[in-house]
Amino acid sequence: MSFHSENHPGVAAEVPAATRGFVFNHSMLRVKDPAVSLDFYSRVLGMRVLRKLDFPEMKFSLYFLARIEDTDAVPEEEGARTSWTFSQRGVLELTHNWGTEQDPEFHYHDGNAQPQGFGHICFSVPDLTAAVRWFDDNKVAFVKRPEQGKMKDVAFIKDPDGYWIEIVQASLLSGLGR
Repeated sequence: MSFHSENHPGVAAEVPAATRGFVFNHSMLRVKDPAVSLDFYSRVLGMRVLRKLDFPEMKFSLYFLARIEDTDAVPEEEGARTSWTFSQRGVLELTHNWGTEQDPEFHYHDGNAQPQGFGHICFSVPDLTAAVRWFDDNKVAFVKRPEQGKMKDVAFIKDPDGYWIEIVQASLLSGLGR
């Protein structure tokens, strides 16, 4: 028998037929300065910009990023690439409201200060020690290093807007929460 779901109060016993084919596509973060954030997500975390969409009448831009491989068949034509982007899993949308980069006092709530709400996004890496070394080499701010706190082998870094990013190595987590 294949795995379907852990059973907890509130979990539906069956996947509703109407939801078949649903895909969790993306999560969105608002960013103050797209150049700074795009540098971080592309250079430090290796993401690529799949598509940028501008909305001049509302004065904002959307950047859709993902980790892609050289073997991924990403369409070059913009319309086809837009459709393809919205069919993928694990996409990060960075939203830039124009002008925020000009205001030195402007910042977004990271969700971890009071009142808490949004917490973090997560990247799984093949080698946590090497990733920590890479982040140190790139002067990335840590919230928590893997050896700190009660949850070992889990790190948290901050992006340029202060959003938390959990960094894990899947092979180190089999005993987590036991």
